Order: sequence, then structure tokens, then C-alpha cells
Amino acid sequence: MAPDQVMALVSSVGESLVLVLLVRRKVWRTLPFFCMYIAWALASDVTSSLILTRWTEGSEIFHRYYLAELTLDSLLQFLVLVELAWSILRPVRKSLPRSTVYLIALMIAIAGGVIWPLAGKTVPPNFGPNSTLLFHLQGTFSILRVVFFLVLSACSQLLSIGWRDRELQVATGLGFYSIVSLITSVMHTHAANTDLYHVLDQTQAASYLCTLSYWVFSFSTKEQERKEFSPQMRQLLLQIGGGVRANRVALTEIHSKRSTEKD
Repeated sequence: MAPDQVMALVSSVGESLVLVLLVRRKVWRTLPFFCMYIAWALASDVTSSLILTRWTEGSEIFHRYYLAELTLDSLLQFLVLVELAWSILRPVRKSLPRSTVYLIALMIAIAGGVIWPLAGKTVPPNFGPNSTLLFHLQGTFSILRVVFFLVLSACSQLLSIGWRDRELQVATGLGFYSIVSLITSVMHTHAANTDLYHVLDQTQAASYLCTLSYWVFSFSTKEQERKEFSPQMRQLLLQIGGGVRANRVALTEIHSKRSTEKD
């Protein structure tokens, strides 16, 4: 069996172990989209292996499959980031307006829009239009995951989360894999031959195996009870939530007043 096939097999086994632990620890109750993401990763990896037994990576059929797979993968990644941010707010979630989760999604989407032109600089110049789009999309989400991890780590004390909290464990795994992906992407632009390309691809695959190993270790242990926010942080979040609610009420009143005036 070729080394690439061995790594693909080990990756599928790792994803299966992570999925089993997520179900066993009932993580799906708090992080359902992350559980869906791992299940999707396992299914897509198995499907890719089956497709490659009949068609090559350069075939049109595989390219169409990869485009569809990457599109859905990117959507799930976006939902996972929104879910992690919303889950972190659990201690004060009942006091926040329901629209807060949509505000979080909007902020992450705006961050992705800002990152998009920066990610274009990591695309190798010799790629065709279709490959450039795929590579650009991957680079955007890699940078977005790294930024999310760095912000979460920097604010961990304020948010009262630690390395035994599921949110930070998930973000750490995603952050590590994304950092390696970014490094290999940049090196791809300077790769002089196909052999180096292959080594970089194997390095990226190895980093994913490290992430899966970390998640297996993390989810094997029981999650610690979530700490409450500090009084200062709780007050700040409630003030933000109150401001959002007040703006929504004000807009509703203005709309009702205009409707009454027209009548």
C-alpha cells in the first residue's frame, strides 16, 4: 500500500474515533454542527478514495466532485465557527436577544470578506481558473480559522474558558491544522518541482492526523464544568445585548409609526 493510501486510511480511522467519542460524550448536544462536520469529513474522505479508484485527480468528474465537496465543506466550517462563538456565550445566552447568533454570523462573514483578498496572495500563479478558485476558498477559510483561534485564545481569560473546554479544544485543533495549511500553501507558490509539491501535501496531511490525535485525546476526557463569566464581562455582554434589543425595538416602533401615518 502506498504512503498516501496509508495516510488516507489512518485519517479515516481517526475521524471515526473522533466521531465515536463525540457521540459517547454527547458533544452533539452542544456542538451539533461540529459533529456533522466530522461525519461529513469521514464520508467525503471515503467517497474521494472510492472515486480515485476509477478516475484520476485531473479528471473532470473528480474536479466537479471536489468543487461540490469543498463548497459544502466551507459552509459547514462557517457554521462550526458560528456555533463555537455562540456556545462560548452559554453563561449569558438566556439574557441575550435571539438575534445575537445572527450578529455573530454576520461578523464572521465580514471577517471572511476582509480575508478574501489576502488569501488570494497564497494562490500559486501557475494554477488555472478553476483550481485558483478552489485554492483561494481554502486559503480564506484557513486564515479565518487561524484568526478565530488566536482571538479565542487571547480572550480565554475574559471568556472564562480553558483547555478543558470543548470550544477551545475544537478551535485549537482547527487552528493548528490551519496554520500548517497556510504555511504549506505559501510554500506551494515557491515550489520548484512536483516532488516538493507532494512533500508539502504529505506535511499538510500529517498535520491533520495530529489534529485528529489531539481531538481523540481531548474528547477521551470529561469536559470540565463551564465557569461563569466575570461580573465585568457579564455586564459588558448584557449591555451589548441590551443595545441590540433596544435598536430592534426602536426600528419596530418607527416602522409601526410610519404604517399608522400612512393609514
